[in-house]
Amino acid sequence: MSTPATYARLIRIGWVLLREGVISAIPSENLPPAARLAQSVAKLFERRHAQNEERSQRLSRAVERLGPSYVKIGQFLATRPDVVGAELAADLAFLQDRMGTFPPAEAHQAVEASLGRSVSELFENFGEPIAAASMAQVHPGLVRKGDALAKVAIKVIRPGIRQRFTRDLEAMYLVARMQERFLPHMRRLRPVEVTKTLEQTTKVEMDLRLEAAALSEIAENTKDDPGFRVPAVDWERTGRDVVTMEWIEGTRMADVAALKAAGHDLERLATTLIQSFLRHTLRDGFFHADMHQGNLLVEADGTIVAVDFGIVGRLGKKERRFLAEILFGFITRDYLRVADVHFEAGYVPAHHDMASFAQAIRAIGEPIHGQPAETISMAKLLTLLFEVTELFDMETRPELVMLQKTMVVVEGVARTLDPRFNMWKAAEPVVGDWIRTNLGPKRVMADLRDGLHAAIRVAEAAPEIALKTERLSRDITAMAEKGLRFDPETAEAIGRAEARHARSGRVALWVIAITLIVIAWELL
Repeated sequence: MSTPATYARLIRIGWVLLREGVISAIPSENLPPAARLAQSVAKLFERRHAQNEERSQRLSRAVERLGPSYVKIGQFLATRPDVVGAELAADLAFLQDRMGTFPPAEAHQAVEASLGRSVSELFENFGEPIAAASMAQVHPGLVRKGDALAKVAIKVIRPGIRQRFTRDLEAMYLVARMQERFLPHMRRLRPVEVTKTLEQTTKVEMDLRLEAAALSEIAENTKDDPGFRVPAVDWERTGRDVVTMEWIEGTRMADVAALKAAGHDLERLATTLIQSFLRHTLRDGFFHADMHQGNLLVEADGTIVAVDFGIVGRLGKKERRFLAEILFGFITRDYLRVADVHFEAGYVPAHHDMASFAQAIRAIGEPIHGQPAETISMAKLLTLLFEVTELFDMETRPELVMLQKTMVVVEGVARTLDPRFNMWKAAEPVVGDWIRTNLGPKRVMADLRDGLHAAIRVAEAAPEIALKTERLSRDITAMAEKGLRFDPETAEAIGRAEARHARSGRVALWVIAITLIVIAWELL
């Protein structure tokens, strides 16, 4: 239930976006006339400097004023172009997750509270912070390993960020519910579900034990992969609010000039990056979902090391097959098969005509054939695909949208290393091997094995299912004979909830009215 404080927080958000010129800069093509009029009025309240800035600059300034949790919200929405639009998502992708550091004494307190031991007992040295983001900051340190000292990176959660994010998330839920209630065309995007995904993603990111677990899982998956690895986790010095990992000495992939100076083969690095990402996606169904240049380092021997696993994505068997068959269908120009995969997976409602959908898919695929391979973007292809599926009422699939956004980023990094990079040539060994293994006779055998396991589980659960069915039958019979009845406590609870809802609504209206009066007074 939304509180008056939530409404007040929402008004503050709107006021900051208004003053920094964000509202007037939102793309207006698809907005209704009333919204366009509101945009025109919004320009009257902008700060003067905002009128001469790019939209991304306005967004950055507004988010900086709103606080660190809004940086994370903005970065999350950048992964959801289906929700905020491609242009706005591109601007949000430029949000810089660089915040002021908090005092080392607070970091020491967080470490000791999380691990139950003193910093001096855990570390030979605990350095000053070298980087700070919205959720945490990083310190260099030294730990004793036998008779030697090893350098480590110590990531510590920002104090109070959980409580602050919980408060800010209430405003997000309020906006999502208002969208579903007053904007029927937005219901297809399931804004409340999107907000739940944001909440879950951020809760995971704020528990550093889960980031350590992601590092451990990726390390196990990639132990035999050429040219790619992740830092090792020091589990003895890892808890909810702190993760300690191996210190990586390497060149950031963002510094292309330094990579060239170090003698690295940029084309080979681009190929390794793409193939590693596709292996993680198709083979493992578990991938780094924030694989931008700042989170990638290159060691002296050319090995790519990925860091910062706060955001990860998972794909089930169905989604992996979906992705592989789509790519294979476009390569072979089998557009009917691509359409069939969408219907078979249940992504496009069955009432649509498959032939019409295949025609729309052809409109995407045919312009690709005949172009030089290095100019064809796999990420752009998926972006166009999701735009077309919107016309056929395909509901948002968060895991697929996250994959598509990550592929855009990874492909972009590869192209900064080698502008003429041939994405399809690099991807073919991985995608082709996965298709041969999983879409041929082996897949049939695997499906049969999985079906047998499922049948065994159903057989084991049969007695419990029968018992529950019998109870349900008795309850339905009793309900038909006596009607649906609430016990006194349930009826009283419903009454109290309705009364609270009415009071909150009245209080919220007063808060909004008072806030508008204050804003008007300031303007005068």
